[in-house]
Amino acid sequence: MFIDEVNLKLVAGKGGDGCTSFLREKYVPLGGPDGGNGGKGGNIVFRADKGLRTLIDLRYRKLLKADSGSNGQGRNKTGESAEDTIVVVPVGTTIKDVDTNLIVCDLTEDNQECIVCKGGRGGRGNASFKSNKNKAPYTSELGEPGEERNVQVELHLLADVGLVGFPSVGKSSIISVISAAKPKIADYHFTTLVPNLGVVKAGDYSYVVADLPGLIEGASEGVGLGDKFLKHISRCKIICHVLDMAEADHRDVIEDYKIIRNELKKYSEALFNKKEIIIANKMDIDGSKENLERFKSEYPDLEVIEISAATKMGINEFIYKIKDILISMPDEEVYKQEEFEDYVLYEFKHEKPYKIIHEGEHTWVLEGEELEKLLKMTRFNSDESALRFAKKLKGLGIDDELKSLGAQEGDTVRILDQEFEYEERLY
Repeated sequence: MFIDEVNLKLVAGKGGDGCTSFLREKYVPLGGPDGGNGGKGGNIVFRADKGLRTLIDLRYRKLLKADSGSNGQGRNKTGESAEDTIVVVPVGTTIKDVDTNLIVCDLTEDNQECIVCKGGRGGRGNASFKSNKNKAPYTSELGEPGEERNVQVELHLLADVGLVGFPSVGKSSIISVISAAKPKIADYHFTTLVPNLGVVKAGDYSYVVADLPGLIEGASEGVGLGDKFLKHISRCKIICHVLDMAEADHRDVIEDYKIIRNELKKYSEALFNKKEIIIANKMDIDGSKENLERFKSEYPDLEVIEISAATKMGINEFIYKIKDILISMPDEEVYKQEEFEDYVLYEFKHEKPYKIIHEGEHTWVLEGEELEKLLKMTRFNSDESALRFAKKLKGLGIDDELKSLGAQEGDTVRILDQEFEYEERLY
């Protein structure tokens, strides 16, 4: 089964909690704080593997969670960091953040890795808070939560050459005779329902050819097999447009060519402008030469290679011609931003790390990633930790802004599911 698009929720590992501990031994007076830090939470890492061709292993996995780090211990023992969770995907996989519409990474090389979700850092133990002013701190941190992301994992097959054309023009037959690929071949439309990849040997040079399911008029708008596989053509260096010069289905080759070219243009201007070779197939059948002459008179500037997949006529010339073109082409970026025109371009701006919402007459809601992270890492069962949290809020300017917005003594301030009472005080 060919699966080329999967949606996942990713949750990286939480950092281990810091430890509050004091050294107490019979002959060690005033041992002091010795609480160790928590271990780091596991990352979620995507790794490309050229041996894979589909995302089927991820089809039924809606949630991926990494392990959490271990908690710190006394005697300054740091908790063990969690192992990363490795997700193996085919080369050519793109990971996009669904919520921000931002491309996280594009895996175009074998064994290339990308950290898509970072694990949380371990909370600091009380030994880390020791200072000249506070030699016996009772405060320690909880582990930082791991990143969470909703992602779309999308496969764009990486091939040097893409075979395109109407159904039943002979694309599957061509790839079966130029490579070791064994696609299903039959005399009905849409025999090929998934892309087939084949490695072609031309002397000591090899390249990858993709046989893509047949296109029809309206494909760019979802007709037939729709635009489901058009994205796979976008990464090919050369487009080989296969035409049935025998017109076995009583179709006109000139009209077929115009229709497919129009669909490519409507889908992507970059795709429309790629290097193109015309493969005139079924040249062993009566009438094909006349149709080819008619096609050449209409398009005299197009490069045409005459073949017959059935009799293998012209196949060797075709293989080496494509090799020569590939060698002469400069290396180019496989991923180009224009291929993803709806993706957002972000610019960094200096903004407040929080937002204040006045909810009701005496309730204020604070929102912000940094603020919520601080809350989750604070131990409120310790007065010292709670006071440190309050000082952090004041340092961010939240107290002053609440006062300027009209907050009164006794008003409720809510962060996530935690509620606090607002009061004016000096720290």
